Amino acid sequence: MTRSSQQLHPFREPAPLRQAATVLLLRDAVGPDGQTAVEVLMTRRSLTASFAPGAYVFPGGGIDALDAASHGQARRRPGQSDLNLTRAIAAIRESFEELGVLLAWQADGRPADAQTIAQLDRSQPLAAQCQALGLQLAADQVHVLAHWVTDRDLPRRFDVPFLVAPMPAHQEPVADEAEQFEPVWVRPADALARHAAGQFFIIFPTIRTLERLQAYPTVASVLAACASEQPLWTSCPRAGWLHGHEARYMEHEQPYGELALVSPDGQIVHELAWQTERPVPLLKNVQRLTAPNPGVMTGPGTNSYLVGDPDTGYIAIDPGPADLEHLQRLWQAAGGDIRHIVCTHSHPDHSPGAAPLQALCVQHGRAAPPILGLPSAPTARAASAASAFTPERALQHGERLLLTAPGVQHSLRVLHTPGHAANHLCLVLEEDGLLFSGDHVLNGSTTVVDPPDGNMAQYIESLDLLSAACAEHGIEFILPAHGYVLGAATDTIAQLKAHRLKREAKVLAAMRALPEGTPEQWVPLAYDDVPQRLWPVAQRSLMAHVERIRTLALA
Repeated sequence: MTRSSQQLHPFREPAPLRQAATVLLLRDAVGPDGQTAVEVLMTRRSLTASFAPGAYVFPGGGIDALDAASHGQARRRPGQSDLNLTRAIAAIRESFEELGVLLAWQADGRPADAQTIAQLDRSQPLAAQCQALGLQLAADQVHVLAHWVTDRDLPRRFDVPFLVAPMPAHQEPVADEAEQFEPVWVRPADALARHAAGQFFIIFPTIRTLERLQAYPTVASVLAACASEQPLWTSCPRAGWLHGHEARYMEHEQPYGELALVSPDGQIVHELAWQTERPVPLLKNVQRLTAPNPGVMTGPGTNSYLVGDPDTGYIAIDPGPADLEHLQRLWQAAGGDIRHIVCTHSHPDHSPGAAPLQALCVQHGRAAPPILGLPSAPTARAASAASAFTPERALQHGERLLLTAPGVQHSLRVLHTPGHAANHLCLVLEEDGLLFSGDHVLNGSTTVVDPPDGNMAQYIESLDLLSAACAEHGIEFILPAHGYVLGAATDTIAQLKAHRLKREAKVLAAMRALPEGTPEQWVPLAYDDVPQRLWPVAQRSLMAHVERIRTLALA
């Protein structure tokens, strides 16, 4: 776990959560194009509302004690938990209070009709009125779609399931004109387009929910997807700055892990826009400076890291290409006090800057920091920087590099992780549970495994080694050589391994479909989900999979 003493910002306790529920009332409708599509009922919140004023939302609100006490007045599905039953009752009550829409069954099994609903008072407790009229709340028609927890930075926060239910036939929504106004049926895609045009204000969870909902062609398909009683996704978003504007992200999106590291309490303090002019502080003892070498293979550029502080001095990880301006900025960020230069591997966007960075230190009167790593293997491509790297000292698997000063220590443990390259290393900052993954784990793409220096069997074995290191050292975050910080380190590595094995299954299927085929013929089958312009690069990893498949077949 990251030391609190190394966090950049004082911790601020997020606002407490309130339990709530919201429901997406759905219907099938034929559009102008003659195609059937799902429509969802939305209303505009009051401009004086304390949460999301003026936004178009789904009906819903807080869960109260009467909701939990009304189970006997509701019909439930087999397998519907008490908690989900309470939430469904709250959503039914809120949709009735706000829009006059009632999901209920009459004693004869028919849905509640307009005549019966007219006898109910929207300002009075619903369950007692239903009991008097012999109605049962139709909680069995309400399914769990998603689970949202309000962002940590907001002053009012809710723990709220997003539920779905078919709109009862022969009912028309009528807003209460107090909390909700202007009920409207809208296709998810149309709502998103209107929002983008500035005509239909919706907040982040609503946007993301509509984005996913638009993939379903009918109400039945939505309900079928929700049959498990578990949310299709759960999210507590995080926010940062992107070119000076607030930007929010879910757990699966690339910046999320970085925001969790820099601002665990959710304060909006971190700029996410990529730039190369200055270092980006991630912790007090970790800075990232991205080299100006963006591209298909490097993403936004190669990340150089500085570990340490002014008292201990610094270790520079992956100085990058021999870009003198980048190296000058890296040297300045360390105050000139670089104690070690470590290259995770010898590829040309990682190691060529090591010698000029060392020379820069000497030029300014400092002792030459040793260049550390592993030498290029004989399998490295000839006549390239990948075949020419020779460190001043070869690091050993398991050894520790220490930076110390009175009262503080930063320890980097070396892990030999061949696979992407034979001489690839990862580094664990033990005190803070951080993994510097070089190119072994990236954010935004999977790394290329290019034989003969790359080896897929070794790559997957190294993933297992990293997974074990996460458990041993309490690693929560991965700092890659390309892309943002990754969170949920153990899950990230497991997902990466699963992805590799799934890809390998597609390669094997392609080989079986075309047993006399060539790699060029297998790539379109095994990488049909990858843009064709990337197939030449994908073919390298395909060959690594082929090599592993054939080795396993002979074992």
